[in-house]
Amino acid sequence: MKKALITGITGQDGSYLAELLLSKGYEVHGIIRRASTFNTGRIDNIYQDVHESSKRLFLHYGDLSDGEQISSIIYNLRPDEIYHLGAQSHVRVSFDMAEYTGNITGLGTVRILEALRRSKNKIKFYQASSSEMFGAAKPPQNELTAFKPRSPYACAKVYAYWLVNNYREGYNIFASNGILFNHESPRRGETFVTRKITRAVAAIMAGKQDCLYLGNLAAKRDWGFAPEYLEAMWKILQQKKAGDFVIGTGQSHSVKEFVEEVFKYAGLNWKKYVKIDKRYFRPTEVESLIADFSKAKKALKWKPQIMFKDLVKIMVDADMRKAGLKPIGEGDKILRKKFKNKWWKED
Repeated sequence: MKKALITGITGQDGSYLAELLLSKGYEVHGIIRRASTFNTGRIDNIYQDVHESSKRLFLHYGDLSDGEQISSIIYNLRPDEIYHLGAQSHVRVSFDMAEYTGNITGLGTVRILEALRRSKNKIKFYQASSSEMFGAAKPPQNELTAFKPRSPYACAKVYAYWLVNNYREGYNIFASNGILFNHESPRRGETFVTRKITRAVAAIMAGKQDCLYLGNLAAKRDWGFAPEYLEAMWKILQQKKAGDFVIGTGQSHSVKEFVEEVFKYAGLNWKKYVKIDKRYFRPTEVESLIADFSKAKKALKWKPQIMFKDLVKIMVDADMRKAGLKPIGEGDKILRKKFKNKWWKED
């Protein structure tokens, strides 16, 4: 039985990855931060009681700012694979918490790599890199595109990216970067713009919200469906050689287009509800991101099934259900049609 360790297991990506690995027969370990309130909502559906003899999911308290604790967990577990997804991952917040973002998102990666270097065990390491690293670089962007980061978050990710390359070449560690473009789902954090929009529409239809405040509507992103991207992550660590891979859809749409599509699907006129608040603008903006995932398509045999309009329908249906409304249903039909054997389960 393979053993995997996931940082950020309680996040969108971590929760899906845990389900994927469990479906493949792994023993899964996740690092969570100690909190006075429950923060494991996304993995409640796969939680296993500590007294179960067949238990394959284990959680460990730790923090990416604590190198000694991270090293101890890795040393004691001796996992076959480590998926490093934990970070301060909100781009806009990184401007307000630049030092903290650098410590967790950048130096957190160093702490794990140092633990791997000292352990001398054959552990495969996956670094969750980000399309935000490309920043002002002209689209489409691929593995050879020069990074031009435009936020503290992106700068921290670039730092971590190059450290992965250095440790791979200098210490012969199997360390790979997955440069994932924006990937969304019903589990996306509620302060991220896509989920903020779909939740707002459901709340408006339920009579619980009057309007939606947004920032820059012109920014363009390459949006895909998160569960598919987690399959790409796993494939990256199954390669014979470590490397760096861009993962995306190859299509780009503006925030405005996302708003229009969401409200259109719900049968509402977005102009009646959406207002602009300059507080949500970033000091420096990334104008356009489009993935050139040719390498992943060839090497990993990976390509996305869910594109922009399908993604919108899936997310709106899910948020309508959570708001106590009957979903429109097209998103649910898409999931049934394109994923007949789903390995994940939504609430």
